[in-house]
Amino acid sequence: MKVTLLLPDSIILTGSYIKLEPIEEPHRHILKMISQDERISTYSPALKLKFNSWFDKAIKPYQESRQVSFIVRTLSDNRIVGSTRFYEIYPEHKRLSIGYTWYIPEVWGSSVNAECKLLLLRYAFETLQTTRVEFFIDSRNERSRFAIKKLGATEEGILRQHIILEDGYVRDTVIYSILKQEWPDILLTLNSRLNYNNR
Repeated sequence: MKVTLLLPDSIILTGSYIKLEPIEEPHRHILKMISQDERISTYSPALKLKFNSWFDKAIKPYQESRQVSFIVRTLSDNRIVGSTRFYEIYPEHKRLSIGYTWYIPEVWGSSVNAECKLLLLRYAFETLQTTRVEFFIDSRNERSRFAIKKLGATEEGILRQHIILEDGYVRDTVIYSILKQEWPDILLTLNSRLNYNNR
């Protein structure tokens, strides 16, 4: 089956706790305001040092950028708490990456990240029919690496001195992946973590 990607303004993913909505120009101010916490920008210095460039890239159309960017909104209070995106989307190879993900510290350790990943992975594997989803993570970011491993993703290796970040740091990048045949077991795990089976 050929992968067909809906246009960004057609993709709204809603769970029990959060909603993922396409990033649009009116979100620029609020995202800049909530992203300046040092705990967020440690591994994403572009948010602090070059926010407008980061945002301009995030809102580029899929046809130009091979990416679809979202805001993360909590349903309980309609609050924007972070951002994430599909990127490096290659329909011809049935693969894409999930990343550029960050949240305000107040929701760390909550259901937000688990449901965000569930919504994105379900869309990738069940709607787009991708065969592989990739994650590229700063090797220093132990919290994110733990969260990806907890999903059930496989660590595939390290790209040494892979990226020069906006603050000049030369980053090693750890690659993780989930394959389509692994998705059913990961879905069960996420459903259990989010208490979906008891709702």
